[in-house]
Amino acid sequence: MLSCLLIRDFVIVDRLELDFEAGFGVLTGETGAGKSILVDALSLALGERADALVVRAGAKQAEICAEFTLRDAPGLADWLAANDFDSESCLLRRIVDGSGRSRAYINGAQATLGQLREAADFLADIHGQHAHLSLLKPEAQRALLDAQGGAQALAQQVAAAWRAWCEARTARLAAEQDGEASVRERELLTWQIRELTELAFDAGSWQTEQEEQRRLGHVSELQEGVAGALAVLDEGEAAALSALHPVGSRLAELAVVDPALEDVAQLFEGALIQLEESALALRRYQERLELDPARLTQLDERIQAVTQMARKHRVPAEELPAVLARLRARAAALSLSADPAALAAREREAEAAYRTRAGQLSALRVKTAATLAAAVSHGMQELAMAGGRFEIALTPLAAGSAHGIEDIEFQVAANAGQPLRPLAKVASGGELSRIGLVLQVMASQAHPAGTLIFDEVDVGIGGRVAEIVGRLLRELGRSRQVLCVTHLPQVAAQADWQWSIAKETVGAETLSRVQVLDAETRIGEIARMLGGERITETTRRHAAEMLGFELPASR
Repeated sequence: MLSCLLIRDFVIVDRLELDFEAGFGVLTGETGAGKSILVDALSLALGERADALVVRAGAKQAEICAEFTLRDAPGLADWLAANDFDSESCLLRRIVDGSGRSRAYINGAQATLGQLREAADFLADIHGQHAHLSLLKPEAQRALLDAQGGAQALAQQVAAAWRAWCEARTARLAAEQDGEASVRERELLTWQIRELTELAFDAGSWQTEQEEQRRLGHVSELQEGVAGALAVLDEGEAAALSALHPVGSRLAELAVVDPALEDVAQLFEGALIQLEESALALRRYQERLELDPARLTQLDERIQAVTQMARKHRVPAEELPAVLARLRARAAALSLSADPAALAAREREAEAAYRTRAGQLSALRVKTAATLAAAVSHGMQELAMAGGRFEIALTPLAAGSAHGIEDIEFQVAANAGQPLRPLAKVASGGELSRIGLVLQVMASQAHPAGTLIFDEVDVGIGGRVAEIVGRLLRELGRSRQVLCVTHLPQVAAQADWQWSIAKETVGAETLSRVQVLDAETRIGEIARMLGGERITETTRRHAAEMLGFELPASR
């Protein structure tokens, strides 16, 4: 459930902090007051795309924070923990700057937009005011049917099986058409693989070989340098250590006389020890440093061979093992393409796997279509479409497709005695709104989210139908948190709580303000929705009656 929404510098909102309640709540107000801005802000927090236009004029950035309780989001705590987010709460935060760049956070930790959207799937389901229009598209009808039947994962498996079948068929056809070219390519690959295999390049030893070659190539220079250093330190007539030891002894004696020299004497003694250890290490290095012309020649040849091979394949030497792996994979694929029988068998296996998955999906769709059609037909009777029928036609596709082995089409007969026809061709605007609303409510019931948001989905209806829609949303609000942006008093009157959104001019700015309505102010808002500019006592009584409130005595 959405518990709190904080909005800063978003469109015409300077700052709003809203605490939400459970049940069915409505947002009302004049057209253009900013009701849908709240929904837009929440959508941004849930991972929608952002641009610079959402930042309020004169502000540096827009910020939206949405806090949800975990109680109504089963599985979310596990998802948060699996993605290394704190799993004790759920706070989504989105910041958009003036250039349109945005940052996202989950429980204070930076997150990707993809992660924000994944979390949102557990939390909220938003239906926009034009959502019913998408129902005219075949892909939207298919997606709604699969969502209602819980078949999304199976539909993805069908699509993957279709792609595998297409790839197998393409490979067979290519092999039949390009047999001679494949033979030439296999011969070239065999030669290249043999070359790389004989080279036996090992990325782990490559660095060691280069270092050894560099050292052997500069042995004389290294020997000369080490000998010179030893001569200065400990082997020449004027060796430094020979001269410094007496100095150290003398400083130690003087430190006994004057303790102020004790630190100096200790530092000097430490320096002498370091110099002695340096001389010892140089002698050991000198003993190991020997000329080895044969080994140097071997390394030179090895490095030259590796370098030439890397240049030949136009990659750094370290990538030669990856080149060999790619060549072997291509050779294996070509070997398969040289065997038409194997390719044909592979294609048959891929087709069989597709047909099996698609058949399972089709069976689930048939079952779901019958259930959904009955539920929508029942909803049409309640929404003043007596005798109307809704059906979902599943037309078989012999060849299949990435979406399955049938086309899906929503069909409707808006009135009794009329034949079923495609939804896009027979439904009027009002009829489409009502049917779309029933479908959206059905889709919401199948969605796991604890918060359902309807943004002016009741456009195109009114009167008794609007009252029925209000009752439908109130009933939905008994098991979920339902938020609805509406212009209809019949819908608003059914809500458990109501907010009024209005514009306010502050200086040269127009800002959006939210008022939480109590019983008296709610009567006034419903009366405004009923009567327009001039609100009479009769209108107020009608509003109070719709709300089931006692009208306060006139002053």
